[in-house]
Amino acid sequence: MIDHLDHLVLTTIDLTACKDFYTRVMGMRLETFGNGRVALRFGSQKINVHERGHEFEPKAHLPVPGALDLCFIASIPLEAVIAHLKAETWPIIEGPVLRTGATGPIRSVYVRDPDLNLIEISQQVAA
Repeated sequence: MIDHLDHLVLTTIDLTACKDFYTRVMGMRLETFGNGRVALRFGSQKINVHERGHEFEPKAHLPVPGALDLCFIASIPLEAVIAHLKAETWPIIEGPVLRTGATGPIRSVYVRDPDLNLIEISQQVAA
């Protein structure tokens, strides 16, 4: 019945820091839509951003910053991701480590975004 994820919603405490992390560190594109709403686009997906206390309706029952654990598949080799994170002085909290992704084995590093969401950046590994 379900084919793929279109978007998800991230709740942030600090919209400026959130936009900076996802555009500068993660390489996503900033998009504004609707009545000044903010989204972060990558590939054919996006993350809509709500600022805590100013969420759009309808919203999650308990929208809180820092509750997400997200895994992204990189479009570049993991070594290049690591070099980019180091160049941006963004700390890696774990990795590289082997994990199992939705379509098979992946190699991952973990970082935290400004709201302390856990962000896994991965490269698919040949099985």
